[in-house]
Amino acid sequence: MSSASLDKKALGLTALAALVFLLAPTVLPRFYVYLLALIFVTGLLATSLNLVLGFGGMYQFHHGVFYGFGAYTAALIVTKAGLSFWLGFALAPFASALLGLVMGVICVRLSKLYFGMLQISLGSLVWMLSYRWYSLTGGDDGIHGVALPDLIASSRGGYYFTFGVAFLCLLLMYRIVQSPFGRAFQAIRDNPQRCEALGIDVKRHQLIGLVLAALFAGVAGALFVVVEGSVFPELLFWNLSLEIFIMCLFGGWFLFLGPLLGAAAVVGLRSFASIYTDYWTMILGILMMLLILFLPDGILGFFLRKVRGSDEPSAQGVG
Repeated sequence: MSSASLDKKALGLTALAALVFLLAPTVLPRFYVYLLALIFVTGLLATSLNLVLGFGGMYQFHHGVFYGFGAYTAALIVTKAGLSFWLGFALAPFASALLGLVMGVICVRLSKLYFGMLQISLGSLVWMLSYRWYSLTGGDDGIHGVALPDLIASSRGGYYFTFGVAFLCLLLMYRIVQSPFGRAFQAIRDNPQRCEALGIDVKRHQLIGLVLAALFAGVAGALFVVVEGSVFPELLFWNLSLEIFIMCLFGGWFLFLGPLLGAAAVVGLRSFASIYTDYWTMILGILMMLLILFLPDGILGFFLRKVRGSDEPSAQGVG
């Protein structure tokens, strides 16, 4: 099948999906509307990780810290400073980006596994502050009952706001991936030594990528406050970062829409399997082992290979 035909089909499916999501609150029960909003938030977060993981080749093992930092920024501006939620929502991404810059400057000098391990250490320090600083963050209790503007305080209003912001952010990230910077970033992933020989500043590109990924994770964190109305230290803990990492692998980490599909699968599994068992993570682990053995390029990658009639795993793309 030609790429032009695939592009037309992808555009048609995207338009159809957007229409379905816009109509969803009018026909679905409130729980499913909430679940869809949570999938949008988590999908945005997973896609922001994949910006540096799949397209940058950087082992960002503690991406959840930027998510939680953005959520706490938005919540604290409302509950402690007594300011508008809109101000908190606007500042949350930049607070996460600033944290990404600080951590990136420290970590970007290292590579591969060493980069990831140092980032876990620094992220754990931020988590510990949120867990122990009771007077500011509420400690292990977190912050609850964040006052939201009337426009987004209702289930339907929050859903449409979350969907609109997540859609715009995904579009922006797609444009970044397709930009000259994005192409250079993917080249660095494939062969950093050759890129350096060609005059590309590898470390600067990686640092910019980290800051951008942290910024979009901060947006997802602020949207989490819209959906849940609360924040808690677990948002910054390493096990959430591992879950996000799994979402990217599950959907297809070399494809732009892969993490979004992976987020939908993991959030759905957690929501429904946990009704019947406390060991839903064991089910997820078994699925991951099967995926690694039989679908190394993820669910979306496998599907696209079948559509294109190719048996070769996809090395890159946007899905």
